[in-house]
Amino acid sequence: MWLRASGRPWPVLGGWEGGSRTGEEGLLQVTPPSEEPAQTGKERSLHSSNRPSVEQRRPARPPSLLLDMGTQSQLVYPSDFRLTDKEKSSICYLSFPDSHSGCLGDTQFSFRIRQCSGQRSPWLAEDRHYNRGAPVSLQREPAHYFGYVYFRQVKDGSVKRGYFQKSLVLVSRLPFVRLFQALLSLIAPEYFDKSAPCLEAVCSEIDEWPAPAPGQTLNLPVMGVVLQVHIPSRVDKPECSPAKPCSHENSLPAPVILTSVHELDLFRCFQPVLTHVQTLWELMLLGEPLLVLAPSPATSSEMVLALISCLQPLKFCCDYRPYFTVHDSEFKEFTTRTQAPPNVVLGVTNPFFIKALQRWPHILRVGEPRVAGEVGLASAQGSRGAGARGLEGSEWRRVELGTDVQPGVCSVGDLPKQVKLKKPSRLKTLDTKPGLYTAYSAHLHRDKALLKRLLKGLQKQQPWDAQTALLRRHLLELTQSFIIPLEHYMASLMPLRKNITPWKTPPQIRPFRQDDFLRSLEHAGPQLTCILKGDWLGLYRRFFKSPHFDGWYRQRHKEMAQKLEALHLEAICEAQNIETWMKDKSEVEIVDLVLKLREKLVQAQGHQLPVKEATLQRAQLCIETVIGSLPKDLQAVLCPP
Repeated sequence: MWLRASGRPWPVLGGWEGGSRTGEEGLLQVTPPSEEPAQTGKERSLHSSNRPSVEQRRPARPPSLLLDMGTQSQLVYPSDFRLTDKEKSSICYLSFPDSHSGCLGDTQFSFRIRQCSGQRSPWLAEDRHYNRGAPVSLQREPAHYFGYVYFRQVKDGSVKRGYFQKSLVLVSRLPFVRLFQALLSLIAPEYFDKSAPCLEAVCSEIDEWPAPAPGQTLNLPVMGVVLQVHIPSRVDKPECSPAKPCSHENSLPAPVILTSVHELDLFRCFQPVLTHVQTLWELMLLGEPLLVLAPSPATSSEMVLALISCLQPLKFCCDYRPYFTVHDSEFKEFTTRTQAPPNVVLGVTNPFFIKALQRWPHILRVGEPRVAGEVGLASAQGSRGAGARGLEGSEWRRVELGTDVQPGVCSVGDLPKQVKLKKPSRLKTLDTKPGLYTAYSAHLHRDKALLKRLLKGLQKQQPWDAQTALLRRHLLELTQSFIIPLEHYMASLMPLRKNITPWKTPPQIRPFRQDDFLRSLEHAGPQLTCILKGDWLGLYRRFFKSPHFDGWYRQRHKEMAQKLEALHLEAICEAQNIETWMKDKSEVEIVDLVLKLREKLVQAQGHQLPVKEATLQRAQLCIETVIGSLPKDLQAVLCPP
């Protein structure tokens, strides 16, 4: 994780142990659903006798670590990482599958929680530097923590509950799910055997990792393995292949290369819903509330993360929770009946949410994965199913979903015939069979060519990486085709450079007029880059009401305003007649120019304005020239000794 509180760029580790043992102590009294309370106790932390203080450490510093018992936090490393009781409670509950999942063996999943507002750390220079270079979808989040969980549950007769239950959790501000899951897969098995001493050694190693920097490829040693990762940059082309590995002639052992720090296997995640990916893309684009009910936290979290990744490179501006339980502190907020459902994608495993969130307009139920022998039968039977009507009386349609395909056992029938939309039925309760339950009608026609290519890839037994690349490229091109007309229209609102003069206030950016934009689509719409037909105008009209349009517009307007300020600063610095301009100006006007130039200079030096170093130097000389023309008393005020 990248922790700002202690200047630490890498994650916080933590462990949670389920089931109470005699004499064991924990931090929090958090009882799992349908289980007896675990024992409470005192907090314990890992310390190192020669460990430097926070003030002595490097600015970019790695992780911390938590241990816990009976859904209780046992240990935090380093000890200066602080969580509120509310945050501890949320992490403890979310670090275990609920009783409906029945996960045996080892399971990995992720969650996302809101940080308590009173505990938020100030935004540091390292955070701003990273976010300036990172893609918008991978920037640090100031108000949320990501949790990455490695959970083990095995039978153990020596434990009161009959099962050994323990979770190791990484807490981070960055959505680097692939990297942190790989890290956990190395650490967790060793930790379950050797406990705290193993974690202390691991955290010492991570402390030495270089700070993450967009565009760089890093070698990260841990437990005798070197993980080689490329930190994405916003200048990277989304469709390009991963960066070439660094030379590792002098690194022993040879590094394990991760092709991505964040990208999931989209084809595997979306296999149950391939024929409805486009409808789900529209729901994500419009920021619609969506409940994802899955059989396990792993399936739930992967599906939610895959859904929000559909919009890349557009930033997902709504809330999302890869895994959520009834014990979460925000449960009441999401289930309230006094207001419309919030704009959030919620991943759950407890069927109770179907009843609690029956007012939500869209519910995606993902079924249990089937073994290879069941795939063909499921495909043949998948076309039978009834629609449903929500308990509130709203009209629903149920889109039946196909079944999961296991890697390595692909055949011609592996892409199930996922049936047509069903008419709303008169059932009083929501059918709990796998399906997409929604009254939403997609604006765009389904891309049948994509489905044929995916099926052809399965028939030829192409690698799943190739299938994922095809699906990701399709979603990327779809998003870009939608956004490019907006970008072109927004660029037309920028004042012309010739209208920016040095001694006048720069002209304003013209307002975004939706009707003007919609008229422009006739000759500069998405049909120029996308072959899909449909009601593009209707989709744009709904998009204008979504949080994603607001987020996109605010960000673009901010960038354009900064560019306008930078062009104005360049115009002033390139002006050849500043002395002539000052001749007929009052001292007040000249002082005002100095103050404005200094303000722009501070913004530019803080990298808030896109200007070159040479422009900054000319701006400083310009300020000195103007101040030199003023009386001595004013010079003393503007340039105190």
